[in-house]
Amino acid sequence: MAEPERVRPLIAVVPQEGKPFFHLTPREQVYCYLRARGLPKEEAKARTEASLEKMGLDDVADRLSVTLSGGQKQRVIVATVMATEAPLLFLDEPTIGLDPFARRAVWDVLRDLTRKGCTVLLTTHYLDEAEALSERLYIVEEGRILFEGTAESAKRQIGGTLRVSIDDGGNHRDRFASFGQIVAEGNSLHVITEPQRIHEVMDIALREHLSARVGPVTLEEAFLTIVGRSIDEE
Repeated sequence: MAEPERVRPLIAVVPQEGKPFFHLTPREQVYCYLRARGLPKEEAKARTEASLEKMGLDDVADRLSVTLSGGQKQRVIVATVMATEAPLLFLDEPTIGLDPFARRAVWDVLRDLTRKGCTVLLTTHYLDEAEALSERLYIVEEGRILFEGTAESAKRQIGGTLRVSIDDGGNHRDRFASFGQIVAEGNSLHVITEPQRIHEVMDIALREHLSARVGPVTLEEAFLTIVGRSIDEE
């Protein structure tokens, strides 16, 4: 890096194992971080209050961080970094350990930041999160990029737009293999196929007295298929 001092103010990071300073309150944590980055007092104060509110931390804003739960501490770290509105944000598993409401609060803040022009590099194991937030998606396995594109293109490339989930279908895999991609989950099968073939798949399931449900293909099926295919190729 040729000019680190010019670059540092442009980036901010949420590390996976980050923790707020135990002797500071969430309000002090966010405010001090913003001041250390050079924001004026009034702007730092306004951003602190807005960030705490968005992350649902108003009720604990003046408690010492050492007294907070794990999820609350994670929200403090996220609030701290999001308040910077840095042009480039690196987020490593920012919603790990958060309840569904807090996760969606993070999602809303991220969407708001991207609308303001921030670029966000997010790593996550939550595929619903990747599908909901990503404009550009990378599937990485052991340091190799297995897929690059959008979530929709990942789903399209696995051979169908609908998923038939068949309970206890593990022993009947050969019966469904010709309809498209097969993804096993325990003793259940997920058949990825096109709409025009759904009735054939359902007819076989009924004849075999198997319970079957139809739904849209998710990013999870695409992920399992793409990663599974890579392992098969090895």
